[in-house]
Amino acid sequence: MEDIFDPKSLTMSVLASPNMANFSGVMHGGELMKLLDQVAYACATRYCGCGVVTIGVDGMVFKNPIPIGSLVIFLASVNYVGTTSCEVGIKVISEDIQNRFVSHCNSCYFTMVAIDKHGKKVKIPPLTPTTEIEKRRFEAAKKRKEFRVGIKP
Repeated sequence: MEDIFDPKSLTMSVLASPNMANFSGVMHGGELMKLLDQVAYACATRYCGCGVVTIGVDGMVFKNPIPIGSLVIFLASVNYVGTTSCEVGIKVISEDIQNRFVSHCNSCYFTMVAIDKHGKKVKIPPLTPTTEIEKRRFEAAKKRKEFRVGIKP
C-alpha cells in the first residue's frame, strides 16, 4: 500500500462534548491536556515506530476557551529529534462548525522519549527538515532543548 501519511506530522479532530465541560460550560483544561498528550503520543509513535512516553511539556498556554459543541483540531509535528527523544509541537484550533468561526486556542511542546517493550530507551531515526517551516521549527526546538538542558533540578 502506498504511504500516504507524513510520518513527521499528525492532524486529529474531536468534538468538544458536554462530558468535557467545566463549571463555566467550556472545555475543561484538564480534558484538553489529556487530548494533547494523546496527540503527542500518536505523532511521536508514528515517527519513531515504537512506543513513547511523555517526559515534559513546555509552553502550555490557554489562549481562548473552547465552547462545548466545537470541533477541536490538533495540528501536531515532530519538530526536533535527539538520540532517544523528540519534540512534538501541537497547535489547537477550535472551530464553531455552525458559524464557521475558528480560533487558535492553545499551543505547546511535548518532549517524548522512545522506549522498547521493556521500557528501555531506544534510538530513533534522525530528523532531516526539508521545508522552510520544518527548518524554522527545528531551530526553535533546538533552542528550547538547550534551555531545558540548562535547567537541571
